[in-house]
Amino acid sequence: MNTIILGIESSCDDTSAAVVRDGVMLSNVISSQAVHEAFGGVVPELASRAHQQNIIPVVSEALKRAGVKKEELSAIAFTRGPGLMGSLLVGTSFAKGFSSALGIPMIDVNHLQAHVLAHFIKESEDDNHQPDFPFLCLLVSGGNSQIIKVNSYKDMEVIGQTIDDAAGEAFDKCAKVMGLPYPGGPIIDRLAKEGNKDAFHFNKPHIQGYNYSFSGLKTSFLYLLRDRLKEDSNFVEKNKSDLCASLQATIVDILMDKLRKAAKDLKINEVAVAGGVSANSAVRGAFEEHAVRYGWKIHLPKFSFTTDNAAMVAITGYYKYLDNDFCSIDVTPFARVEL
Repeated sequence: MNTIILGIESSCDDTSAAVVRDGVMLSNVISSQAVHEAFGGVVPELASRAHQQNIIPVVSEALKRAGVKKEELSAIAFTRGPGLMGSLLVGTSFAKGFSSALGIPMIDVNHLQAHVLAHFIKESEDDNHQPDFPFLCLLVSGGNSQIIKVNSYKDMEVIGQTIDDAAGEAFDKCAKVMGLPYPGGPIIDRLAKEGNKDAFHFNKPHIQGYNYSFSGLKTSFLYLLRDRLKEDSNFVEKNKSDLCASLQATIVDILMDKLRKAAKDLKINEVAVAGGVSANSAVRGAFEEHAVRYGWKIHLPKFSFTTDNAAMVAITGYYKYLDNDFCSIDVTPFARVEL
């Protein structure tokens, strides 16, 4: 008998639903919210309202594309957290109602664990690109920068994490200072390709162990702009590409330095990257360079699996289903949680 999981993702501003059958993805539908661009960031109240409007048509479309009837579902997996509470409540409430109506179990999913397990999404029966255990995963997004030692689907250990800002947050905040639109990360990536990464130098943190810090880098960037703008009011416009290239190179250097140290210390050469920042071309380029230089076997997610999506929730739910790891109807979402 087939195991068919419906995954629901609503942690931030993307409403997504996906269907996985026996570990193979049948559909992955994402509805994004453009309304936040005008505000320079995600507005929680607007996000939760948009989720309410989108979730039923998104789930319906996911089932339609998968060719699956709701009565065929084995369980419903949903993102419980971390994320925006209002957005999470929409997905959690829908999952409760749908599972009750169908008489099938619910599976709560940790959003961070789902990003890591995105590497196990199969798009066909013979898809065998998945990492071998144990492996290291660099999880980098707007809210998280972590190095995770993945021992199994359900055994993950955070060995390093940011003590202040995340890498994605550094990208977006520095972009905002330069007057770039939201989200700033992809725009910096595009402009950096036209610039000189050695044009400017910014502070790098000296943190022990495998932990990260990006607050000092942001301050260094801000002070450079402040001082140079006093000399030339058009400094940012004249040097935008070089600023983006130098900033991006510094962030990637910080990320890879700690990851390289962890891989060497733990003697692990199976290394993956996940999260929104894993779509960054310089991050992916650094991984490919390290694969050649240090003999790493690297795992780069498809671009469609780097951002928030329900396929990663569904595949996490699939493995939890195999362990009969279900949750009760009175479960509540959480805005903050560790892996």
